[in-house]
Amino acid sequence: MRIGLPRSLLARNIALLVALVAFTQVCSLMVLLHFAQRPRVERAATVFAHYVSMLDGVMAAMPAEEARVAVARLGGQTDAPAVDDVMEARALHPFRTWQRDVFMDELHKALPPDMPVQWQDAGDNERLWIRIRAAGMPTWVALPMTADAQASGITAAIALSAALGLLAALTGYLIQRHINRPLQDLARAALHVSAGETPAPLPTDGPTEISQVSSAFNRMTEALQQTEKTRALMLAGISHDIRTPLTKLRLAMAMALPRGTDDAFVGSVEGYLDRIDTILQQFMDYAGSGEREAPQPGDLNALVRQLASDFAGLGHEFELDLGDLPPVSYRPTSMLRLLMNLMQNAINYGRTGLMVRTWKEGGAAHVAVCDRGIGISVAELEQLRAPFSRGDNARGHSGGTGLGLAIVERIARLHGGSLAFRPREGGGLEVVVSLPV
Repeated sequence: MRIGLPRSLLARNIALLVALVAFTQVCSLMVLLHFAQRPRVERAATVFAHYVSMLDGVMAAMPAEEARVAVARLGGQTDAPAVDDVMEARALHPFRTWQRDVFMDELHKALPPDMPVQWQDAGDNERLWIRIRAAGMPTWVALPMTADAQASGITAAIALSAALGLLAALTGYLIQRHINRPLQDLARAALHVSAGETPAPLPTDGPTEISQVSSAFNRMTEALQQTEKTRALMLAGISHDIRTPLTKLRLAMAMALPRGTDDAFVGSVEGYLDRIDTILQQFMDYAGSGEREAPQPGDLNALVRQLASDFAGLGHEFELDLGDLPPVSYRPTSMLRLLMNLMQNAINYGRTGLMVRTWKEGGAAHVAVCDRGIGISVAELEQLRAPFSRGDNARGHSGGTGLGLAIVERIARLHGGSLAFRPREGGGLEVVVSLPV
């Protein structure tokens, strides 16, 4: 059977600390009881038994009248004393009960068999009744108990030990919390990096291990910033150095080709140029993914309605089923690109049953783009997440690069969300984007 452990490192360390403190306290208590307190109680019982034996001998040798006077002073009686039910006392005072049991066992061993002993617990007034011989007849006398047979000292020691254990656990908690604070800062900084942001440098003045991790993270952040600058420069260069020749090529064709040139040839060339431009834009979109764009609260349903209206103007009708959504923080251009890619894919490969649904569930806003196409297998669904991956139903479709869904997933992760594929009920495909609200 597997023991369920707390999720956080702080809780696990505190649980381990408390368990270790409790174990050491129990072990210390057992050693104290069996190697220190038990011999002390047994010696006290032996000395008390010797005292009782001497008292019995003296009372038996005294004249009858003097013996009766002495018995009266000791509160003696001929009947056996009443013994109260001590179950409650045993539950409330376990250590006192243990010491008493040890004392009584040792006392019975040291006294003669014909000298019974009974313990009477009357609140704070504990007495030991012993039957002795006085004035020629058995008489019960009550003797005050020695402090060694009571648990006043052990109770105080246990209370002090428990207090020290709690103090140790509290101290460990405060220390562990202090150690965990840099780790929490590191986790928050990592989340900022994953969201395309640049966090502030982490402090490196803590413990050696934490300081090394923070220093390594700061160096990694600096390297990522430098990589981002290099990538931005490369994207700008690619955009300029490729699109400029394409523009010149279009112009040269328009000026060089005489009137009456085969329109099919011109259209084919123009299509190839458009395809190159589209592929280039998709590469740029995948490489950029909107990290530099600042997120802002917006109405996701309004954005869906706008895109549906735009596609309707092109002859592609999307059925809308929009639920109530709170304002969602997103990057407008990136989110527009995400929804356009999903809706365009539904048009290209699904063709029928086009639909967009939105709803809120579990602290997230969900957008599902649906179609009634031929569907796709589960294994192929997962492959579509990878860049340059295309489904079997897309092999014959020209103009794609296999980056559309990779761009969608990258933008979703940039917003702290996720992308999921699932078969649509009744046939077809549902692509669901989940965004935190």
